[in-house]
Amino acid sequence: MSPNIRSFTLDLARPLSTADRTIDERRGFLVGMERSTDTGTVHGVGEATPLPGWTEEYEDCEAALRDPPQSWQHTDAVADGGQPSTPAARHGYRLAVLDAEARSNGTPLAALLADRGGFPGPSESVPVNATVGDGSVDETVAAARTAVDAGFDCLKLKVGARSLDTDLDRVAAVRDAVDATVRIDANGAWDCETATEAVDTFASIGVEYVEQPLPATELSGLAALRGRGVEVAVDESVQAVGIQAVLDAGAADVAVLKPMALGGPDAAVAAAGRLAAAGVDPVVTTTIDGAVARAGAVHVAAAISGDRACGLATGGMLASDLGTDPVPVVDGAIAVPDGPGNVGAAFDDRVWD
Repeated sequence: MSPNIRSFTLDLARPLSTADRTIDERRGFLVGMERSTDTGTVHGVGEATPLPGWTEEYEDCEAALRDPPQSWQHTDAVADGGQPSTPAARHGYRLAVLDAEARSNGTPLAALLADRGGFPGPSESVPVNATVGDGSVDETVAAARTAVDAGFDCLKLKVGARSLDTDLDRVAAVRDAVDATVRIDANGAWDCETATEAVDTFASIGVEYVEQPLPATELSGLAALRGRGVEVAVDESVQAVGIQAVLDAGAADVAVLKPMALGGPDAAVAAAGRLAAAGVDPVVTTTIDGAVARAGAVHVAAAISGDRACGLATGGMLASDLGTDPVPVVDGAIAVPDGPGNVGAAFDDRVWD
């Protein structure tokens, strides 16, 4: 069945630099699906917001949504390591299908996902981290203090754009200035020697984990960094080589899961199950998505009931959104919507006139 789709454009609060371009807006599609029940037709709404470099291009996303492949009816292909060629499009389609199913059952999406993934039951709220971008030592400390004052007790610091000595000074200054869990994201910027020095220093000052200290495909190097006193997390590696390769190489203590890039909330929950069974903790994040997909990611995080703070406090990166935020951050956590489906009928009028 082809979905009902409506395009949208959301301005970013600040431009985002990627490997090959600068992005100042997020373009995507709201995706509407209908489910027939004994009492009538139930709507489901999804969101497909491609981010080139992580997912397909906008035009490819639209083409896939207008002619969805039969394989999108199933989770197995993605769960078994088959990365969809248009993950954002599949995400929008599957979120809409699952939203309609959960609404028809009268249950929150998180409960449906937990049941499908074999998890014991969804949590009622999800702790989230604040992201502190690159800046001078003083700027980094000021941003960290602002985040802690806003209620966050977990901070993710971006590193790798400056010299290692400068980054080490920034991280140490934050550890001295605030009482919060600190994790580091290098986005694959370091070589093995630099990463080893960084990890050893982070171990001495109590950093929780370092995310993607080496390029995505350097799995043996990532594996060698483990066990030095700081956990190793992978993000780009998940997309570049797949979860099974990461597990086979023993390359991670933590894996970052982006439902939009993995191909849907069901694919993300299936991936989380495989990771957890192997002793690797999943952390759910977004790709700077609109409100519908952010809410879906919150349901994913709630379904897997992890203790780690997730990277879901990204609504502030948008200057405009699809509507009122259904998953606002309050004191460093997000309450999981407890109505039927993802966010009930809050966005139905954006898809159906």
